[in-house]
Amino acid sequence: MQSFKTLTAIAAPLPVANVDTDKILPAKFLKTTTRDGLGKALFAAVRYNADDTERADFVLNRAPWRNAAILIAEENFGCGSSREHAPWALADFGIRCIIAPSFADIFHNNCFKNGILPIELPRATTDILMADAQNPETATLSIDLLSQTVTRTNGKTISFAIDEERKAALYDGLDDIAQSLRHRATIDAFEANSAALAPWVYAGVAAQLEKVLSLPDEHNQ
Repeated sequence: MQSFKTLTAIAAPLPVANVDTDKILPAKFLKTTTRDGLGKALFAAVRYNADDTERADFVLNRAPWRNAAILIAEENFGCGSSREHAPWALADFGIRCIIAPSFADIFHNNCFKNGILPIELPRATTDILMADAQNPETATLSIDLLSQTVTRTNGKTISFAIDEERKAALYDGLDDIAQSLRHRATIDAFEANSAALAPWVYAGVAAQLEKVLSLPDEHNQ
């Protein structure tokens, strides 16, 4: 997972509440198991016309927001289904930070698992940042995870709160698997000791695994 330390980038305004994951990434794009290329489908229903041409009125199709890495949204961003493809699409497009008054819980968690920093700020504050983002002259924001600040183009800073464990994982670029693998030596030692105490259990598991692997390909899909 890509680490997040500092970010200075264009912020795109999305003044809509209750943006659900189906709007972020429509269900027809969920067939893939890879993250590559999903950025093109981000907000597809409102970003493209019926003939797949870009809608000129959608913010991510216009300069300078076409190159945005920050998104300013309204309440309950990421509601709806729990599809992790939604943050995949945002990250593949290049969005590294989303600022909103509130997020849906599962989406909020999935952001951290995919290198995206979700920042919750009061509505009055996000309204100020939304106004900044709507003006190309003030649309650039700077995010510093270590100091937990958002800096506007006028130099004024806004502090945000974040769970310390999530902050550390995002700063170091560690997803759940990578965090677990930091304890690989302890895990290996536990498995070796467990196998020594109950070898019949591990023998049974190995036999079952061998049986599964020997099945025809259609049974291993």
